[in-house]
Amino acid sequence: MEHYFVEFSYLFASVFFIVGLKSLSHPDTARRGMHLAEIGMLLAIIGTLLHKEIVSYQWILVGLVVGGAIGGVLAQRVAMTALPQLTALSHGFGALAATLVGIAEYARHGAAIEKPQMIAIGVEVLLGALTTTGSIVAAAKLQELMRGSPITFKGQNYVNLGILAVALGAVVFLIFSPGAAFAFYLMLALALVFGLMLVLPIAAADMPVVMSLLNAYAGLAATATGFAINNNVLIIAGTLNGFSGFILSVLMCRAMNRSITNVIFGAFGSAASPATAAATGEAREINIEDAATQLAYARQVIFVPGYGMATAQAQHVVRELASVLEERGVTVKYAIHPVAGRMPGHMNVLLAEADVPYSQLFELEQINSDFPNTDVAIVIGANDVVNPDARDNPGSPIAGMPILDVDRARSVIVLKRGKGKGFAGIENPLFLKQNTGMLYGDAKGTLGKLVAAVAQA
Repeated sequence: MEHYFVEFSYLFASVFFIVGLKSLSHPDTARRGMHLAEIGMLLAIIGTLLHKEIVSYQWILVGLVVGGAIGGVLAQRVAMTALPQLTALSHGFGALAATLVGIAEYARHGAAIEKPQMIAIGVEVLLGALTTTGSIVAAAKLQELMRGSPITFKGQNYVNLGILAVALGAVVFLIFSPGAAFAFYLMLALALVFGLMLVLPIAAADMPVVMSLLNAYAGLAATATGFAINNNVLIIAGTLNGFSGFILSVLMCRAMNRSITNVIFGAFGSAASPATAAATGEAREINIEDAATQLAYARQVIFVPGYGMATAQAQHVVRELASVLEERGVTVKYAIHPVAGRMPGHMNVLLAEADVPYSQLFELEQINSDFPNTDVAIVIGANDVVNPDARDNPGSPIAGMPILDVDRARSVIVLKRGKGKGFAGIENPLFLKQNTGMLYGDAKGTLGKLVAAVAQA
């Protein structure tokens, strides 16, 4: 009876995971999808706790209490702007758990491990270990604990491929000689090093792709764990997580006109060569009153949020300004670039927190045709995703990257903290165009002043 209960709990958990993932594909059902996935995880945990192979609940209860307490504190204290860092660490901890399970299984059975299980354990530890260290580096770059620019050296790709080849060779050797402990721990050490080497050459600006790729690796590590310990729910959940992460990685690469192979082999985000045509001219600075007048008498305004909005935590003031404009009969829209921010969907999450209606959020392909008919486009802390050089300058390092065509709006207002370059490290000619006005300073404070000025206009 106990066996059937466990299997049914795993079955229903898998169903909830699948339906929950499907619901996440649309903003209107995303919240429900999260709740369904949470119920699925609860069922999976209950089923696991009732499993007959559990010898003692003592350390399990300790883990539940400690982990639950940490999770509760993080949920209350971590700001929405810090979600990318937290997501990277969650990938790392999940991968670490898979790695430790693999190590424990090898330590328990050693030479007695059969070939199919050794394959699963090898893949589990290899992917889990590289995801753990890679996620730590990603979180450190996002938190600015280390420099966000690419860290490279001559011949890095060959070194990375060499490390990966030796680690894979160790896995193959273990399949035929499972008792060779030195090969197992060599593979573990090399996987940890490879994870570091994989993410070090990737710039902080390119983290959306890295985040989705690490998510895929963590999912596949969980799948391998399921095969290693014969757990069906881990196999299903890990497969869903892994392949959805890979699909998202491909979509992110397509949004940046990059190759997925460059990401996998560590060449993604390497320092770009300078553009062939330097931007010339001088940025035109405007004041709050000028900007407020343009907004107050506009018919359509499009907000373009970027990472600067996240760091300034300005999403609520953006919503407040939009409400003031809507009261004056202005049509308000939000243009979302797929890689704006530091993780997939970062801007969507922040705007949802500020109760921005989903119906006003438009993706790049939907909104670009609207810019020529837009009176004012407000760029809030975005840089590379609105750089017209990607479209117009074949010599630009970001040439070919799909961008939001804000420069084609009748007027552009750019909110920017300072006069520095974007994360790609290149000049943005948008800031020098005649129809662009620059508002320098903290985005949250500037938007607050705009709200008051538009209300009085």
